Amino acid sequence: MSVPETLPRVYGAIAAVMSEISSTGVAKARENRQQGYVFRGIDDMYNALSGPLSRAKLVIIPRVISRDCQERQSAKGTPIFVVTVHVEFDIVSADDGSKHTAMTYGEAMDSADKATNKAMSAAWKYMAMELFCIPTDGDNDADADTPEVVTNLYSDERFSKNLPTWRELIRSGSKTSAEIIAMVSSKATLTPKQIAAIKKIQEIADENS
Repeated sequence: MSVPETLPRVYGAIAAVMSEISSTGVAKARENRQQGYVFRGIDDMYNALSGPLSRAKLVIIPRVISRDCQERQSAKGTPIFVVTVHVEFDIVSADDGSKHTAMTYGEAMDSADKATNKAMSAAWKYMAMELFCIPTDGDNDADADTPEVVTNLYSDERFSKNLPTWRELIRSGSKTSAEIIAMVSSKATLTPKQIAAIKKIQEIADENS
C-alpha cells in the first residue's frame, strides 16, 4: 500500500530510526563509580544514533523551557550544584520540514560548572530512549557520578545560638568537644567549619587549664 504524500514525513523518519537501532540497541557499557551500577553514556547514545538519524534525514533541535539550580552541600562540606532542566526537542524531517515535539526533564549534580551540561545530556538521552524505543543488550554523563549530598545540615543560626552553651560545658569540664560533636551529629550534620569551631573551644580550654 502506498503512503499518502500528505503524511508528515517526520513520523516515517522516526520509524526508520527505530527500525535501524532495534537490531543493535545501545548497551549499558559504563559503570557508576560510586554506586556500582552500569548505564549508557551520552557518548554511546550519540555514536549509536548519529548514523541512523543522518540516513533518515532527521534533525533534533533542543529548546530549554526552564532551568532550576540549587546549591547543596556534600558530605565533605563542599558545594554541590543540583540542576533541573525542562527541555523540548523538535524532531524535524529534512525532507518536508514536518516536526514532532517531545518534552522531557533532565536532572544532574556537579561540584563545579558542569551540572547544566550533565542535565542537558540526561534530558537528550532519555528523550531519545523513549522516542526511538531503544533496546539494550547489555565524562559528562549525569549517571557516571552520584555525589553524596547532605540534606540534614545543622543550620548556622542554630549553631550560633547553641555555641555559647557548648563553650561553657567545655570550659567547666562537663563535656569534651568530642562528646558535644557526637551528641549534635546524632541529630544533624555539622559542617567541617562548625566542627573546627567546637574543637577550637577545646584547644583554648586546654591551654588555659
